[in-house]
Amino acid sequence: MAKASSVEKISERAFRLRNASKDEAVGAYCEARRIDHGWVPEGRRFAGLKLLAMDMDSTLITIECIDELGDLAGKKAEIASITAQAMRGELDYPDSLRRRVAALANLSEQSLLRVYEERLKLTSGAEALIEACRKHGVKLLLVSGGFTFFTERLKQRLGLDYIISNRLEIKDGRLTGRLLGEIVDADAKAAKFRAVMRGLGARKEQTVAIGDGANDLKMMAEAGLSVAFHAKPVVRAKADCALSYSGLDAVVNLFE
Repeated sequence: MAKASSVEKISERAFRLRNASKDEAVGAYCEARRIDHGWVPEGRRFAGLKLLAMDMDSTLITIECIDELGDLAGKKAEIASITAQAMRGELDYPDSLRRRVAALANLSEQSLLRVYEERLKLTSGAEALIEACRKHGVKLLLVSGGFTFFTERLKQRLGLDYIISNRLEIKDGRLTGRLLGEIVDADAKAAKFRAVMRGLGARKEQTVAIGDGANDLKMMAEAGLSVAFHAKPVVRAKADCALSYSGLDAVVNLFE
């Protein structure tokens, strides 16, 4: 279907088709068989990247932290429903976040640590992707509409270079239901990406952005390669390529 001149085995489960011709039939074939695929320019090297940015919740990690906090507050269904709508782009993100955070009012500060220690798991392939970035000197930016409690710990644990996220207000050991400072929304994510990119002197083609929700789209539009990772349909439709079945380490396979 792709009329490739040759097939190269990249790893046990990944292959590169050389000189392939783009054909919509390939996408339909792969989707029917739960195979990830991507049309990428030949000769683009992972070692040539300077910046890789990714979302936190449901991208770097398997959970939505705010939904898990909602569970501990006895309000998971209510909060998760709002989260899902916001990630599909059906709600204004800042307003949806304020509503969800307000529902957490009076939750113990210890609940944050419980979620981090008991429920937060790295996505399959995350550590391999981070190791590849370290090996080739690619800087890592973690962007999140979630909370600094989690991003700061992940930064230290994984050796990430930059983070941006929201800060919860805590008084007397309990969440107040409010946020401190400006909300990190789609515009803030994109602005941080541009700022880091400028600071590194990186060209657009030397950058990658990975996300799963509608609030990642503006950041993804700034990158040389945008990857929708186990993403909502609105994100898959606008990304350069989508990984719906593979782990994060598959991002490396998009490059030579």
